[in-house]
Amino acid sequence: MSMSRRTRSFLTTSAAALILSVAGAGLTAPANAAPASAPSAGREARAAAFFNAGGVWTIFQTNATVRIDVRQDAAGNLTTSSGGTVGTLQEGAVTGNDIYFIVQWNHGPRGRYTGTRGADGRLSGLTVDLNNPSSQSSWRSDRTF
Repeated sequence: MSMSRRTRSFLTTSAAALILSVAGAGLTAPANAAPASAPSAGREARAAAFFNAGGVWTIFQTNATVRIDVRQDAAGNLTTSSGGTVGTLQEGAVTGNDIYFIVQWNHGPRGRYTGTRGADGRLSGLTVDLNNPSSQSSWRSDRTF
């Protein structure tokens, strides 16, 4: 059976139109889609998830003044690079504007520090001696974050 030139041309054009319409539907963005140049909300949320508390800084407590050397990983977890002469940072984290960490002090107490970054960028909060919970002190950082 032989097809006419006109029928072949019609079928070819129709097939091409069908392919383009199906492929085109997958290639166009929905009308309510964000522009390609807009940053993703997930990336913005991760970037704003915490501040960087890393570095050497001083804690002024109502009962002492101490220096700590803090390392912070990409997830916001806090550690120290060495035991230091005053104490060892055992664990900690930064979440949003909140911070917590536990220090094992060389002279015996084990302090849990909880605090918040204020509008001035300084950290402040409360520390509790985990070995003697009735021993508590307010604290603040010497620098801003």
